[in-house]
Amino acid sequence: MIAVGHNPIVALLLLLLDLYWWVVVIAVVVSWLVAFGVLNTYHPLARSVVRALAALTEPVFRQIRRVIPPMGGLDLSPLIVLIAIWFLEYVLLWAEARYLYPQGASV
Repeated sequence: MIAVGHNPIVALLLLLLDLYWWVVVIAVVVSWLVAFGVLNTYHPLARSVVRALAALTEPVFRQIRRVIPPMGGLDLSPLIVLIAIWFLEYVLLWAEARYLYPQGASV
């Protein structure tokens, strides 16, 4: 996603959004592993990983769950976070192209 020539601030924001995207994906996969009994949370390392992922994702998920509660046991908050991350990345790239490199200007 990050290409040469980006504004350093935009590049940093895109990197952080990409990292958080992966944190959300990993948190979802780990929650499935715990739910299906594949990952034993009594193991100290597994417990610390689950707690760290929860600490990173739950504050954001909680805000979304206030608006859209889980429906029939299906929690849509991770999907909404991933869509929001995609949208923010798109807006950053659009704003950078529009305002930092206006049409007709030579770079």
